[in-house]
Amino acid sequence: MKINEAVPKEGSKRRRRRVGRGISAGQGASCGFGMRGQKSRSGTGTKPGFEGGQMPLYRRIPKLKHFPIVNPHNYTIINLDKLNSLLPQTEVTLESLLEQGVVTSNDGPLKVLGNGKLDRSLVIKAAAFTKSAKKKIETAGGSWQELS
Repeated sequence: MKINEAVPKEGSKRRRRRVGRGISAGQGASCGFGMRGQKSRSGTGTKPGFEGGQMPLYRRIPKLKHFPIVNPHNYTIINLDKLNSLLPQTEVTLESLLEQGVVTSNDGPLKVLGNGKLDRSLVIKAAAFTKSAKKKIETAGGSWQELS
């Protein structure tokens, strides 16, 4: 094979589109851009997402509800029924729960939720409590302290 014999495959190359060269060229006069309007003029059209001056979708969506929180508060959560395995009058912190294996991962500060029943008095120190958790801890004879 010689260099002058190397040719593209049949049908892979198409002729150049000659616009504005009369009706016989197939793209005469308006060059396939229609009669009038912004998209028929020379230069580029509008940028992607442009809606004619209306507030574009990509700018109005985050203002609506049900979108992810930008700076979420991540807590290590635990329910009260999981604390029944501890001894009475134990001081409960995130570190003590990790040591005893009640909580397996540290996902942030400790938050106590009020699911279940607490049947022993404990001294619980956590970053956050739900209202029902505070009430159940106090009725069981324990105390809670919010850490900042």
